[in-house]
Amino acid sequence: MKNILVVFGTRPEAIKMAPLVKVLLKTPEFKTKICVTAQHREMLDQVLDFFCIKPDYDLNLMKPNQTLNQLSSRILTEIDEVLKDFKPELVLVHGDTTTSSMVALASFHRGIKIGHIEAGLRTNNLYAPYPEEFNRQVTSKVTSWHFAPTTVSRDNLLTERVSPDSISVTGNTVIDALLESANRVANLDNEESSKLKEIVDFNKRILLVTGHRRENHGQGFINICAALKEIAVHNPNIEIVYPVHLNPNVLNPVKALLGNVSNIHLVKPLSYPSFVWLMNQSYLIITDSGGIQEEAPSLGKPVLVMRDTTERPEAVEAGTVILVGTDKSEIVNEANNLLTDIKKYESMSALHNPYGDGTACKRIVKFIKSL
Repeated sequence: MKNILVVFGTRPEAIKMAPLVKVLLKTPEFKTKICVTAQHREMLDQVLDFFCIKPDYDLNLMKPNQTLNQLSSRILTEIDEVLKDFKPELVLVHGDTTTSSMVALASFHRGIKIGHIEAGLRTNNLYAPYPEEFNRQVTSKVTSWHFAPTTVSRDNLLTERVSPDSISVTGNTVIDALLESANRVANLDNEESSKLKEIVDFNKRILLVTGHRRENHGQGFINICAALKEIAVHNPNIEIVYPVHLNPNVLNPVKALLGNVSNIHLVKPLSYPSFVWLMNQSYLIITDSGGIQEEAPSLGKPVLVMRDTTERPEAVEAGTVILVGTDKSEIVNEANNLLTDIKKYESMSALHNPYGDGTACKRIVKFIKSL
């Protein structure tokens, strides 16, 4: 029996690893244990509860105002004790977080094989997104088995001279999670959805907005807010819902610039089930998130991405998302186009999701079984 340790620490990682954890736990050939760093605490716990996952190890490393260096050193130190205790033959990490890169490094130091879920995404700009691009590249350098979501991700790895035999194209596990979750929350009736129904007119078209990227802090968020205000003022028949990240670099300008616009609703960050429900209620999504670029096409929702570059070019090429950066006029023009041009909207919403069909986890486990 092979010991497998699955490690994650943030809400996005937990969402994308949850369906894989479920499949691994049902696979008798493996002894699987779960470790969370709790790089995000409250937001992580919401996902664990929703997917009914109980970690075997909880490092609880979230501290107020800690730097990336402080977090990195804590992860390296604490995960080392877990590796000594469980003695895994394979450690699975996800994506591009500090948890992923530091757990991969610690495993490498101990000579343990590493499997990288969502491997091969690249912008090739270490500062966009920051620090995610660095994290994913560092993780790739010490990874034994690369689970690439798409052929584009595989080709990125091949360009970096990664052995083809170590790469498996699987689709993205986020689609596995989304398809399961969307069915469960179709008729959601919880405190968050009830509050939204009180303040938002769901008979109108809903624009869902998210934004938190470090590279957009400062003038970027000022531009974003100016664009959203113009869209709202010139389209009084729509409702904009913006779950605002609690980082002061986001919260302060958003509240100052958008707090008094009648059809813009600034709400607290939502739990995963509530957010999936709200995505499904939305007409259009405007975001700087990576994961939403992957999820929204499966729900038939066009996406405007407020970033200048993306490590997910498949969606751009497929036409399911449009890059608008933080240019005010670009955001306004593309949003207005999709609000007024029904043919363009319907064409975009009907396009195929390039990130998979909801069976990525089965492919990953099949590959691991073959090792």
